[in-house]
Amino acid sequence: MPKTSYDIIIIGAGCAGLTAAVYARRAGKSVLLLERETFGGQIAFSPKVENYPAVPSASGEELSNNMFEQATGLGADTELETVLEIIPEGSTKKVLTDYGEYTCKALIAATGMKHRHMGLANENELIGKGVSYCAVCDGVFYKDRDAVVFGGGDTALQDALFLSEFCKSVTVVHRRKEFRGEKWLVDALKKRKNVNFVLDNIVSELIGDKKLDALVLTNTVTGEKTQLPADALFVAIGQLPQTEVFKGLIQIDSEGFIIAGEDCRTSLDGIFVAGDCRTKQIRQLTTAAADGAVAALSACKYIDQNNR
Repeated sequence: MPKTSYDIIIIGAGCAGLTAAVYARRAGKSVLLLERETFGGQIAFSPKVENYPAVPSASGEELSNNMFEQATGLGADTELETVLEIIPEGSTKKVLTDYGEYTCKALIAATGMKHRHMGLANENELIGKGVSYCAVCDGVFYKDRDAVVFGGGDTALQDALFLSEFCKSVTVVHRRKEFRGEKWLVDALKKRKNVNFVLDNIVSELIGDKKLDALVLTNTVTGEKTQLPADALFVAIGQLPQTEVFKGLIQIDSEGFIIAGEDCRTSLDGIFVAGDCRTKQIRQLTTAAADGAVAALSACKYIDQNNR
């Protein structure tokens, strides 16, 4: 009979979830990892990762596979299932999925977040081939080339500033006349000779087959279309935390992030949070791994205290 009861269930098998599984298994707890899409999370789609300690360079797929194999090698169980509901039942939690039902003593939310996509026809096909959602992750691969940043908030402006250090040119495309980001970022960009601004425009089409060659821009005022050659497009139009299943169960802020401090404890005993879906300032692989370790150790401590 398949196992359905665990010490810890981790929802989400990205860097945070896989790290939590490693720490929980090393502490002797039974672990189930539930993932609805891809083991390894968003980083699995990155062509190269060069900012993870002790790994000078690796593909996101390679790094993700190594994390997955480490967690499962230690005995963590995995299932590709979508969590539909979480029901507190005294000292345990019942987790209902599209395929089954599980119980656990502690639960870790590591559902991460998704970059908001543009919804263009060949957008997914060009990810890693010129289209990116993380300038810090992928920007260095476009040194001395022409890059475009689409967005008008702090993230987009910070991305443009970062890219301007090594890209031949950086064009910032924003749908409005005024930026939503901080003024000092706009002022700093205006001082960069290789930075251009195209306002009142959106990216409406991606041109390219095996790689990105150019963009079609549409003026939001006149409807006029123009073509802009580009080697890379960095999309920074917002991020969406994947926390829908936790709404009404634990405290979530107005943007959808699960509220928790550095101890990764949520507002409900027995539920912890790790990674990008947590309220915090910096979201990188290293901070996801750190959260995973903290959440797992906190969950283990919670279980041990309840077992006394």
